Amino acid sequence: MRLFIALDIDDGIREQIARFMEGVGNFATDARWVKAESLHVTLKFIGEQPDSAVERIEDALKTVSGGATEIAFGGYGFFPTAKSARVFWIGMKAGPELAVLASVIDDKMSALGIPKESRAFSPHLTLARGGSGSGSPRWRKGDGPNCVFQRLQEKLAALPMPEFGTMTPREFFLYQSQLSSKGSKYTKLERFALSPESRRLEPR
Repeated sequence: MRLFIALDIDDGIREQIARFMEGVGNFATDARWVKAESLHVTLKFIGEQPDSAVERIEDALKTVSGGATEIAFGGYGFFPTAKSARVFWIGMKAGPELAVLASVIDDKMSALGIPKESRAFSPHLTLARGGSGSGSPRWRKGDGPNCVFQRLQEKLAALPMPEFGTMTPREFFLYQSQLSSKGSKYTKLERFALSPESRRLEPR
């Protein structure tokens, strides 16, 4: 089964992002837009694993100790660059606890033989993909100038920078991802609590 570890998003933030996508989606009709109900903050992508691996992954995640931190969702960008955009995303700002949590999880999974991440943790929410290319933020062979997101970029440039609210997650989840012609379906397999102590962001 295909697995990943992520934070869920508060319903209020999800609704604001959904309204935002409804408002700008017509400016990138050739892009593949993510369903709002599928949005999550990925902490670690595990990939394909046998069913028998789930229990040991869950046991390892039960030993993770991490503190909660406030996360502010807002802003946007394009991977790998605005001129050669394959992915449209919105960003988030959080305390250092979030990156520490992702690092600890990465170490726990590495101990099980799951490859460690090759790049620094950079949390974001993918909203749309242009064409059939990868969702990777890195420059990939075949990337080059395209116009899938050109009208969207022009529209966004004339609007205030979007903000979608803040949340303080109290738990993270092990998810199963099931791919189909109708898109991906995500199922929570297990939850893992975070420490109740939270760190508030400094005022902007």
